[in-house]
This record gives sequence, C-alpha cells and structure tokens, in this order.
Amino acid sequence: QVQLVESGGGLVQAGGSLRLSCAASGRIFSSYAMGWFRQAPGKEREFVATISGNDSTLQADSVKGRFTISRDNAKRTVFLHMNSLKPEDTAVYYCAVRRGPITSTPALYNYWGQGTQVTVSS
Repeated sequence: QVQLVESGGGLVQAGGSLRLSCAASGRIFSSYAMGWFRQAPGKEREFVATISGNDSTLQADSVKGRFTISRDNAKRTVFLHMNSLKPEDTAVYYCAVRRGPITSTPALYNYWGQGTQVTVSS
C-alpha cells in the first residue's frame, strides 16, 4: 500500500508563489509516475502536471510557464513549484501516483493523497 501526504498549501496573493510537497510512503518505486491534480468547488478534478522516474514531464496548458514539477526519488517526494499564481488557481491540490508511465488521466492513477488547499486572493 502507498500513502501520500501533501503539504505546502495556503493563502497567497495573486502573483505570489507556493511550493507544494508530497511525501510517499509504502511500496513505491522510482519508475512510478507522480502527479498533481486540482479540484475547484463545483468543478471536476483536473490535471496539473506529472513526472516520470526519469524526469519526463507533462503539464496542463493552463500552468505552463508558471508551474514546475520535480521529484526526489531518494526521498520519494514530488514537488509542485507554483509561480505567478492567479485567483483561478484556487483549488484543492491532490498528489497522485500511478504504477506506470505518465498520463494526464486521473482515473489511471492508483493512489491519492488527501489534498491541500491553495487559495489565491485577487
């Protein structure tokens, strides 16, 4: 079993930055994809970014140039560096792990964290 714990969320003004972290424990391998998704009130969960064990990445168009995903395989941690935040980035951000290659499809991820709230004020 894999457990994921996110941290780093909070309240920030538009234009500000945050760094989210997700620490994984349990049976996890560096070959697994690790990703971030988000869900705003009244909306479906949407893809943000994902990274493979050899650092290949995918990002949603809405965050390209502003968000960067990275991982530390030794510490089994994935990060989401968020810059130039906008009010529309407000959501609960979830970390996820897939026993396979990277994909933007939430249903293909096997494990999920509890989420961390990010609120961007205008």
